[in-house]
Amino acid sequence: MLKTLKILLLTLWLQVGVVWAGYVEEADAAMAKKDYATALKKYRLAAAKKNAYAQYKIGNRYSVGLGVKKNLTEAARWYKLAATQGNADAQLNLATMYDSGQGVEKNPAEAVRWYKLAAAQGKIKAQLNLAISYHFGQGVGQDYTEAMRWYKLAATQENAAAQFNLGTMYSNGEGVEKDFAEALRWYKLAAQKGDVSAQLILANSYAFGQGVVQDYTEAVTWYKLAAAQKDATAQFNLATMYDEGQGVARDYTEAMRWYKLAAAQGKASAQSNLSLMYFNGQGVAQDYVRAHMWSNLSSINSDAFKKKRDAIAEKMTAQQIAEAQKLARECQLRNLKNCD
Repeated sequence: MLKTLKILLLTLWLQVGVVWAGYVEEADAAMAKKDYATALKKYRLAAAKKNAYAQYKIGNRYSVGLGVKKNLTEAARWYKLAATQGNADAQLNLATMYDSGQGVEKNPAEAVRWYKLAAAQGKIKAQLNLAISYHFGQGVGQDYTEAMRWYKLAATQENAAAQFNLGTMYSNGEGVEKDFAEALRWYKLAAQKGDVSAQLILANSYAFGQGVVQDYTEAVTWYKLAAAQKDATAQFNLATMYDEGQGVARDYTEAMRWYKLAAAQGKASAQSNLSLMYFNGQGVAQDYVRAHMWSNLSSINSDAFKKKRDAIAEKMTAQQIAEAQKLARECQLRNLKNCD
């Protein structure tokens, strides 16, 4: 009799589980059709029976305001219900909310607690954020060894940010002996995945022969990749390579193109060099007015460029200077865009 009762209870439990799974499947199908109201209704039915995945999905809806009014406090509540049952995605999202103070009071220590649980389940972003917490002592005592351990776990799973941060630790000798060759190995892995900071560091390393044999051609390759991602420093350095013919054939027109892009982002050194290109007529027709305009803009950002502006002014008429100043003001009003 007892054995029969156990079998009946087990059968009933499995049937209920199938019903809950059915609610989740129906909710996911509704989400795919962008029927958010139906999806939320089905998720709630499953969540009422403590289905962790459904609780997590409801948290997501409140987090982004999909099918409901955005409510981060409510999102955190649902994430916590799911996280407590071991849902790794909910644990990660809840940790992030404690880390940033969104929907809950900011609590770095609580963030670390949830990052650990999610990281232990293999969530790469949790491993990265946990490493950062140990690296900088946020919510936990600073511990370079633990930081290195978690960075490596994320880095070996192709996480570019973890690879970059590992490179930084080897470069600075944090928790390990300084090893620039090893730093560059990790920077290169991150750079290959499109990490713009890693691409810039790698480019500079080849340009100046830091930790590697100086190679201007290789430097240009990495500057181009970073510059294409709108990194102003990379754009300026790439322009300089074209300007001086390092790693590429000298090409003033191409140098002008990259100086302009960097200058439009407020890079004072690019604005100054752009000014010289106009002054000397390199890659563009000689134009003292444009030269003064860009030199004037560069001097706003840096006193070091004021002498250059004044030297250009000595070659100009009062009318030309007034026109250049007018253009500089207009350029500022356009946030440095379309100034040529």
